Amino acid sequence: MDEPSMPNSSAGAPQTTPPTGPPTPPIPLAELLAREELGLRRIAGPADADLLWVHTSEMADPYPYLLGGELLLSAGVLLTDPDHYVGRLVQAGAAALGFGVRPVHETVPAALIEACDRQGLPLLEVPPETPFTTIARAVWRLMAEARHRELRRVTRAQQALATAAARPDPVPAVLHQLATQLGGRAALLTARGQELHAAGRRPDPEAAGALTRLARVVARERPGSPSSATDTHGGTHLSAYALGGGEGLVLALATRQRESGDHTVAGIAVVLLSLLAAPHQGADAAGRSAALVRMLLGASPAEVAPLLGSTGPWTVIHARRTDGAPADALTAGALGASLGTALVDAERGAGEAVRVLLGPGPEPDRISARPGETAAQARPTAQPGETTPDPARPTAQAGERAPDPARPTPRPGWTLGASAPTPVTALAAADAVAARALAHARATRAPLTVDAPTGGLAALVPPEQAAAHARALLAPLTAPLADTLRCWLSLHGSWDRTAVALGVHRNTVRQRIGRCGELLAMDLDDMDVRTELWFALRQT
Repeated sequence: MDEPSMPNSSAGAPQTTPPTGPPTPPIPLAELLAREELGLRRIAGPADADLLWVHTSEMADPYPYLLGGELLLSAGVLLTDPDHYVGRLVQAGAAALGFGVRPVHETVPAALIEACDRQGLPLLEVPPETPFTTIARAVWRLMAEARHRELRRVTRAQQALATAAARPDPVPAVLHQLATQLGGRAALLTARGQELHAAGRRPDPEAAGALTRLARVVARERPGSPSSATDTHGGTHLSAYALGGGEGLVLALATRQRESGDHTVAGIAVVLLSLLAAPHQGADAAGRSAALVRMLLGASPAEVAPLLGSTGPWTVIHARRTDGAPADALTAGALGASLGTALVDAERGAGEAVRVLLGPGPEPDRISARPGETAAQARPTAQPGETTPDPARPTAQAGERAPDPARPTPRPGWTLGASAPTPVTALAAADAVAARALAHARATRAPLTVDAPTGGLAALVPPEQAAAHARALLAPLTAPLADTLRCWLSLHGSWDRTAVALGVHRNTVRQRIGRCGELLAMDLDDMDVRTELWFALRQT
């Protein structure tokens, strides 16, 4: 008597655990009625309904065999009590009833029409020339088309979110793209409901409060918290998703409508945001905490360096957003993760550069700038025939090659200045060098400038003698004058670029350089003088 129209459905026994729905989007009843070749006509009940299945049954009570959301097709062979029959369909969650006229009934019984109107079940009249199988085939075709549209939409959203995640401000960019894709509000909240980033139109205060409360449900502050939750408040659909990483962060969504594929799109965003917001695992969190505690208690950098995963050499990087926007902690953390380190300082205050500490061990195929190069001159770090050290080993064993110093790579949307690889005992000096490299990069509009270590002919002079000569030669200069002279020489005597790098007026640069010439009693237009001064400044 019962003929299931969905593959793999069982008509022999009721489902003990009803499924949440088929692997296809629901079909609005209006789309099925729009198929003129079927000749279907709604004669009772509401116009809005979503069809999940099609089922044919001539049983007096098909309730045990329904899953919910069906368009039930029947010719009324055993229909004796229309009111009871419709009540049982409503209890089972049927979406609509399609009643076929002839040969059992010449017309749809009036009592059935009244019962459907009274109990809110859409009733369709199926003409004699339309087989039930044709209706089922039409529904499956509509579902296939809807599924194809959903897959295209999800694919486009995935590409857009992935592109956003590659921006210099990945977290705000992903939220903005997600809000655009879903047509609503997307926010990243802490476990206490504090809004870190958000995009899209803000919901009304009551809906916003309900969304915050929903976010606390999934914030994972206690064992057994769900990974996601949904609610509806005043016509606004609310969703909350817990991010991975144990930080208690929540993705909160508020949309005016909920479409098929929204959950999948939100799931893609959850994965991306979990990766972007979670601390990078290049160095163990417990090790970093131990290193911090020991330094606060008086240990030297050399003593705590092994706790950070390596004894060095280390590279200090200063970074600024190319568009001049400030970098928050999440954006700076994403930069550090892209460079392969969790050691990031973005809390020095507004207007300050982000500082990154990069340990040894680059990937073999990383393209990077070598010391003294700009990004345009970068080349692969691993040449054919070279061996690449294991980044997991902090120091070389007997007979093994020591870890190569890490070489930073340009990052889209960022301007970087990096020191040469340096031992942990010289990080303070490397920090100053990285600041100067960043100023040089900004002045020359290069995405990356790496300071070059002393080499060539200068390396032939014993360091102690070179330092003593530099101190004596530069003794008349104050620190600001020496910094100006160093910057001016590094930029080949360009007044404008030096002014940009130092953040002063070009006339100020001219006055300072003129003062340097007076104090040193040297002609700074002489190439030999410039060369000697550059050698001396490199020693300080």
